[in-house]
Amino acid sequence: MDILGFIIICVKVLAVFAGTMLAILAMIYAERRVSAFMQGRIGPNRVGPKGLLQPLADGIKFLTKEDIIPDGVDKPIFILSPAIVLIPALMTFAVIPFGSNISLFGRNISLQVADVNVGILYILALTSIGVYGIVLAGWSSNNKYSMLGGLRSAAQLISYELAMGLAIVSIILLDGSLKLNDIVSSQQGSLFSWYIFKQPLAFLIFLIATYAETNRLPFDMAEAEQELIGGYHTEYSSMKFAMFFMAEYANMITAAALTVTLFFGGWDIPFVDESSLGLVGGLLSILSFIVKMGFFLFLFIWTRWTFPRFRYDQLMKLGWKVMLPLALLNIFITAGYLTVAAFV
Repeated sequence: MDILGFIIICVKVLAVFAGTMLAILAMIYAERRVSAFMQGRIGPNRVGPKGLLQPLADGIKFLTKEDIIPDGVDKPIFILSPAIVLIPALMTFAVIPFGSNISLFGRNISLQVADVNVGILYILALTSIGVYGIVLAGWSSNNKYSMLGGLRSAAQLISYELAMGLAIVSIILLDGSLKLNDIVSSQQGSLFSWYIFKQPLAFLIFLIATYAETNRLPFDMAEAEQELIGGYHTEYSSMKFAMFFMAEYANMITAAALTVTLFFGGWDIPFVDESSLGLVGGLLSILSFIVKMGFFLFLFIWTRWTFPRFRYDQLMKLGWKVMLPLALLNIFITAGYLTVAAFV
């Protein structure tokens, strides 16, 4: 690899990291403002114009607060657990294409950090690692509420990751590839080429599973305040607590981006050939991706302040008795259709 190629890769890595961090700050602000609007309140409006600097003020507060480590904890694991949760959450976006290719400096640059052949498996693997951090945080805290939160999170992940994986399998059957770029390319050309129209049941299963995977209401059993105080992060303070907070929003951003990529054409703008517009087309494709992703991030917030939390038995019943059978049925229908189509 030449120097220019290395610089381009470094710029893409920094751009994706900076964009993710800015999106986390924006989501923290949006969560408060949208929830305030839905509840007839004002929300943050003191720090900066319209309270825009409130997330920054919160970050400074976390950095300057005392870092308390309770007696009786397993100190090395207690300290390491927040990083185990946050780092995979920040790494998952690396394989998601967020725009069409652009030509700069005589090179065709893909708007994606890493175009790997097994992009979907990469994302599923990293999202599975995050739960280890949650379980270890609960176990190492030497607190019964934290331990219960960690166990709940592990059970929830197992229950819903199966349904999510099977929903993705139906997309793989249609596309024949694990590369996210190939999946986006297959959805270009027409609005009805998007997989949301070809796999509506898979989309519904995937969407519900993403809420469970990110521990968001109505699936926030791992930290249910009314039952577990704060669950796995009850004993955490200062920047360690903030890392759990950031990881949740980073996972939401990745989940929204993956939903757009798999079911809504990724960065594709219907009936527009972005590649023929050069740099303008590349910028439009990035804007299209951000707008689509923003809708699903808003949906995360909207759902949180609309639906009550499931009981634990309801959560398990939905995962094993409803989501999993429907996901399996959808695979059989998809495979049957493709088999018939191959012989017609």
